[in-house]
Amino acid sequence: MLDITHVNHIGIRIGDKTRSIDFYSVLGFEVVGDAGFESGHPVILKHPSGVVLNLLGPADVPGDTNILMDVDEKHTGITHFALTVGSLAQAKEFVSERDIQITGSFSFGNMSAIFIRDPDRNVIELDAYNAANPCVDEGYTHHP
Repeated sequence: MLDITHVNHIGIRIGDKTRSIDFYSVLGFEVVGDAGFESGHPVILKHPSGVVLNLLGPADVPGDTNILMDVDEKHTGITHFALTVGSLAQAKEFVSERDIQITGSFSFGNMSAIFIRDPDRNVIELDAYNAANPCVDEGYTHHP
């Protein structure tokens, strides 16, 4: 077994540096460095929770379709990342107040989740493990 202690960071290819930094800043991430975005190196963002994102770019294929999630063919690759939130009700209110669309939801056991998308249509799952914050049990039919 490999001695993995935690996830170090999540790398996301983006199309527009300013637009993506603005979006993730709304979620509480702060820029801690730019290793050369225009040369394909990451802009590094960190959330107070310790989650680190590497925004890589620039993308060289235009479009507003996420090939892993928005086409009928199922390509291999990472389809989303999930963040645990303290309250799903507060998360719903937070994204609603900022005009961030909820694109799906599900409940399973004591976990409920909603899905949002970043400006490049990357899927972000927000999970809550508190039975006091249930969302409608829609199963996986509303999974993006």
